[in-house]
Amino acid sequence: MEWYVTLGLAVALLMGLFALGVPVFVAFLAINVAGTFWLMGSAGFGLFANSVYDTVTSETLTTIALFVLMGELLFRSGSIDVIFDSLDTLMGRIKGRLYFFVVALSTLFGALSGSALAVTAMLSRSALPTMQQRGYDDRLSIGLILGGAGLAPIIPPSLLVIIIGSMVDVSIARLLIAGIIPGMLLAGLFVTYVVVRMMLDPSRAPAVDDSGGGNWRQRGRALANMAPFSIIIFSVLGLMMLGVATPSESAATGVLGAILVAFYYRKFSLKMAGQALLSSLSISAMIITILACSKLFSQLLSFTGATSGLVAAATAMDLDTGLMLLLLMLIPLIACMFIDQIAFMMVVIPIYAPLVKAYGFDPVWFWTLFLINLAVGSLTPPFGYNLFAVKGGAPSVSMPTIYAAAWPIVLCFLFGMLMLYWVPGLITWLPSLI
Repeated sequence: MEWYVTLGLAVALLMGLFALGVPVFVAFLAINVAGTFWLMGSAGFGLFANSVYDTVTSETLTTIALFVLMGELLFRSGSIDVIFDSLDTLMGRIKGRLYFFVVALSTLFGALSGSALAVTAMLSRSALPTMQQRGYDDRLSIGLILGGAGLAPIIPPSLLVIIIGSMVDVSIARLLIAGIIPGMLLAGLFVTYVVVRMMLDPSRAPAVDDSGGGNWRQRGRALANMAPFSIIIFSVLGLMMLGVATPSESAATGVLGAILVAFYYRKFSLKMAGQALLSSLSISAMIITILACSKLFSQLLSFTGATSGLVAAATAMDLDTGLMLLLLMLIPLIACMFIDQIAFMMVVIPIYAPLVKAYGFDPVWFWTLFLINLAVGSLTPPFGYNLFAVKGGAPSVSMPTIYAAAWPIVLCFLFGMLMLYWVPGLITWLPSLI
């Protein structure tokens, strides 16, 4: 059978299983078992066992479990409430205060949790009703929630970055740090968008929001309350940038920092720690199982000649590197309107990796742009699943309103990607310092 038939059949079967609602790891497992038996017979299951063993014993994957545990500890201990109250005080009494508050909050929560879907749902249930009560515009409010939460896969610590780094030959530390400047750039574009909209139409926000803010003493106390979180930020990012620790070691110190912060706020308990541990074990086991199945999937593609055939076909097309990049970015943008980000990554990364090498793209730059595309796809109308997270958190808001709120944020993301394309140093400069 020709390689392109094999590749098309495997991808089509996977997409079909995803569409039927089959769990990601079950879909991969079914395809891998069938493919191994079909290509190599029962003797091929030795490859299957070795692939799974190599994946689950990889030291780099401990980073995933540790980052998940760190996020669980922070959320379950209630330490996040301190950030919420402190940011509310620091914003002060300015026009459209809650717009800027939501950008800061969703960006910070997205970085700590790594889940855009979770942050979108949480802020739609908590922040959005408050903004509606105080006269804020629904479209602007929802758009900023979507945009800030969409930064979760980009700003470190990001589980999706670790997954990519474990599947391709790229430094996880460099990939993590590469997301800092793009994340801040995109957050700045959201703020600029809000300011311009309020200048063009002042009715979009209350004249002055007097519901929050505080005097200088209260702001100083708010800064002091947020100071312990600098321990986590330094332990996760600072140690990596200084070259003192690997991503796994930084994740471990991040967990220790989360425990210390919970103790500092007197929110630590053995019951809470046990719940966080069990939850993180469940999530981590699922992700690592998917990775193990995906690795075997990529090995099967190589065995059938699909990988080398795809590279040869792409090279024979003789496309300009700009056109090839556009094609490779367009696929995740469209696909992630329909498919879960992790599921899509597991399918395409083994296919994309040889093409990235063949066309000479800087891997840190390319995979960072790839992650941003995943985020854009998840909030693009009409099928981006983050849009339905907003609907679930705020049932009173109509879907046309949510769609209208999302489009300007999608344009902000695309404009930001153009900037990152024309100025690649915005992605590659910080990693180059390691």
